[in-house]
Amino acid sequence: MLKVGIVGCGFIGGQICRALERGDIDMELYALCDATEEKALKLSSALKTCTPSCMELEKLVKAVDLVVECASQKAVKSVLPAALKAGCDVMVLSVGAFAAPDLRTEIFELARQQNCKIYFPSGAVVGIDGLNSASAAEIFRVSLTTRKPPAGLFGAPFVLEQGIELEKLEEETLIFKGSASEAVRAFPANVNVAATLSLAGIGFERTEVQVIADPKLSRNVHEITVEGVFGKFTTRVENLPSPENPRTSYLAALSAVSTLKKLASPIKIGT
Repeated sequence: MLKVGIVGCGFIGGQICRALERGDIDMELYALCDATEEKALKLSSALKTCTPSCMELEKLVKAVDLVVECASQKAVKSVLPAALKAGCDVMVLSVGAFAAPDLRTEIFELARQQNCKIYFPSGAVVGIDGLNSASAAEIFRVSLTTRKPPAGLFGAPFVLEQGIELEKLEEETLIFKGSASEAVRAFPANVNVAATLSLAGIGFERTEVQVIADPKLSRNVHEITVEGVFGKFTTRVENLPSPENPRTSYLAALSAVSTLKKLASPIKIGT
């Protein structure tokens, strides 16, 4: 049975831990790590039927088979090299970090050298399977339009830099339009889905992103359009924000749990 180490003990990390504790995933929850030690200790003590150890990153990567990163884009830069050099496979939730070309090159090459796998869950969107299929031939265009309640965008670097007063918005307002590479820098906690689309499709520079703040919304809405030699498809998902963090959709946590279940299962369904 694979030993799993969770790095990042927020909402998504907690959901993964509880799924492992329930036995939904045929893996062992072995260790936890967080930049704030108290968060790791609190999560560990909240679990009733398993007792993962709280470890520093350097110790954790030597003790587990699979590292699950659900901390932050900044954490990716330290977590992934440490895990891969230790021979661990890695699942990444903070996919936006891979908008940096140098990091992509470094991490992907390191994974090849170490014969390790890097897994990217679909996150808070649907249609990644179709995009993966379409990418076997030429894709002409990939676009993402994200609509969120203003509260889900508070604190984003772009909002602060532009002085956007989200609390004063009375109707839906387009606040950003640009490439996926620009979007993940502007909204590092909000549009990791743009990074996943870019990796699966035509890259960060060609993937188009719009971010809309809508005070009438209570859900995070992602609409994707893909056009290529296969034809065209459009997907739309309306996600409930997580109760602990309005920047994160509940589906993102479920996607992480589902990916782990798929890794542990001998049956593979879908692209």
